[in-house]
Amino acid sequence: MRRSIFFITTVFSLLLFIQCAKADEPNLKVIRKQLREAINDSKTTDSLYNSLNAVPKKTGIIDGFIAGLQALKAKHAWNPYSKIKHLKNCEKTFEKAIEADPHNIEIRFMRFSVEDSVPGFLGYNKNLTPDSEEIINQLNKKNYGTADKTLTIEIIKFLANSRRCTPAQVEELNKHLVELK
Repeated sequence: MRRSIFFITTVFSLLLFIQCAKADEPNLKVIRKQLREAINDSKTTDSLYNSLNAVPKKTGIIDGFIAGLQALKAKHAWNPYSKIKHLKNCEKTFEKAIEADPHNIEIRFMRFSVEDSVPGFLGYNKNLTPDSEEIINQLNKKNYGTADKTLTIEIIKFLANSRRCTPAQVEELNKHLVELK
């Protein structure tokens, strides 16, 4: 009898611990929604940036979101020096995120989209080809990482329309798009 009570108590404690741990994990769907709002709202950018920086154990995807927010801070800044500073921080944070999770298509996509939109004369576009190749490689393996189906479709469409991919890559992306729909 004591063994069963001990076993039940242990299992209950373990389940409670797992639930508490999950409660501390940021909700990626909520972050993605806020990130979209942050594109046009500097207050949302700052708020989400501060929230994610407060996460104690950052994963690659969280660092990826932080890097994306640093890019948005550059977009929203009016001072050219601040713009460059935020962009350099963004580059370092993306490197950290990709080092932590090198095959995550969501992180690679965020960096690709930032580099795609930054003016070329700044020299912040050296990862466009490796990122697009890695995304396509992971799509071929059906390894979508943290991206859900909707986001994966958005990633594929963005890459195909970016004019940064070869015609063969665009054809391959379109095949993946058909498979997912």
